Amino acid sequence: MTSHSRHDGIHDLPAPGWVDSAEALAELCAELRDVDEVAIDMEADSYYSYREKVCLIQLSAKGKDWLVDPLAGFSIDKVGELLADPTKCKLFHDGEYDVLLFQRQYGFTMENLYDTRAAEATLGSETPGLGTVLSERFGIDLDKSLQRSDWGKRPLSDEQVAYARLDTRFLSELRRAQTPELERQGLMQVLEGECRRLEAIRTQWPEFNPDGWVKLKGARALAPRERRAAREIFILRDELARERDQACFRVFGNQAVIEIGRARPQSEKELAEVPGVSWGIVRRIGKKVLDRLDEACEKEPITEMPPKPMREGDVVLNEAGNELQDRIKSWRREEASRAGYDASLVLHRLAMGRIARERPSSVGAVTEVEGVQAWQAEVHGEALAKIVRDFETDEKSGRWKPRRRRGR
Repeated sequence: MTSHSRHDGIHDLPAPGWVDSAEALAELCAELRDVDEVAIDMEADSYYSYREKVCLIQLSAKGKDWLVDPLAGFSIDKVGELLADPTKCKLFHDGEYDVLLFQRQYGFTMENLYDTRAAEATLGSETPGLGTVLSERFGIDLDKSLQRSDWGKRPLSDEQVAYARLDTRFLSELRRAQTPELERQGLMQVLEGECRRLEAIRTQWPEFNPDGWVKLKGARALAPRERRAAREIFILRDELARERDQACFRVFGNQAVIEIGRARPQSEKELAEVPGVSWGIVRRIGKKVLDRLDEACEKEPITEMPPKPMREGDVVLNEAGNELQDRIKSWRREEASRAGYDASLVLHRLAMGRIARERPSSVGAVTEVEGVQAWQAEVHGEALAKIVRDFETDEKSGRWKPRRRRGR
């Protein structure tokens, strides 16, 4: 993949259209009525709020850029209508987070989506981020330093506006460069399968899981009473973050959760000596932390680690299912290496888990598994069915047996 053109005038572009009312949004949608392709991105405040929200929506089409302000107090349902319009291709770069947040916050669904990041990954790029891709293909250098700025603040700075509008401006040109390469290499079906997967996502806000602490680095090394303390501090952090509408890490970080649990300090001085805890944290919430640790002492130690919370959509598997999934995962890794693109494009993890649970032993049965794309069933269906059949043979013959549990 080489650079095809240069854009030296990106800092001299006309100001983007600013959409901060229902009337302005209606005018924008009228202007987009006859286009067949719209590039879309959004900025959220996940680094600042307990529950992130869409703070800015960027759109580009016909050589123009617009910024829609969903915080201005008007309905953006027309954006949802645009996203669901099957006659217009919506261009995203790494659009899964956008799909998730648009759906969680507004209930919007997608039709006719094209993800330029997925396309770049399908073509074998190991660094498909937008900044790298635009630099390599077009010689465009994007300033990504504002990626984590506070998009919920108003007014936006000139730098934020300039940053945001460039995230969509070149996606149409990028698609035009990618499409012939995908077609020439016979990879269009791979990309289309990934885009259809993104369109099919249905989600809601995830619930807080009080056992989420087990996923933190160092959790499994804690002793039983330390585990109890860490769990209670993990719950306290979520309560404080929710109460203050802050991202949890802004209360204190993951390391501090584990280290407080390990140290179980009994005074503010001891608390301030815990790695990841500053005197500023102690002054703000030190008493609440120490009170919660006192409460943890009155509860039973956690002698057995809870299972790791599952990610959204994951299926519950028994020991045999986990073994089968591991075999599929090994095959997927080898197939991805042979094909030259990411393993998730060979078979998504959710489809892999469902195959391990449902055990389809024929191509037709593989086709029926939710999340398996038509091309995946056609190209890999027999290989997947054979993995299932071979595992069941091993299971019946005793070549594979569940591990014996102690005390049984």
